[in-house]
Amino acid sequence: MKVEYWTIASTGIFFAFIAPVYWFLTADWTGTTALVMTFLLCALLGFYLYVVAKQIDDRPEDRSDGEIADGAGEQGFFPPYSWWPLYAAGTLATMVLGTVIGWWLFIIGAVFGTVTVLGWVFEYYRGVHAH
Repeated sequence: MKVEYWTIASTGIFFAFIAPVYWFLTADWTGTTALVMTFLLCALLGFYLYVVAKQIDDRPEDRSDGEIADGAGEQGFFPPYSWWPLYAAGTLATMVLGTVIGWWLFIIGAVFGTVTVLGWVFEYYRGVHAH
């Protein structure tokens, strides 16, 4: 995580220096705001990666003497296929369409959206993939 942290942090430092220069040269509120928000996003992500890097022991990727074989073994939990994202996207499309057609359709989409999000969150607590 140390390499990822330094990459994001250096990008954030770049945007922190560029934002006032851009404002001074153009006096454009929109671009300056976008550059400041990009800096804040990089700062948030860099802080998160820094905290996570402190919690994880040295990874083989972070060591100069690391070998490929050092990273062998279980890498984590990767979920199998799931239909819930498709259903959630369908209900989101219904909600967006509901803002165009009528609020009644938005409310129907929100009800189905609640069901699909709950199904997606709790899908590993029941059925074949329960653990």
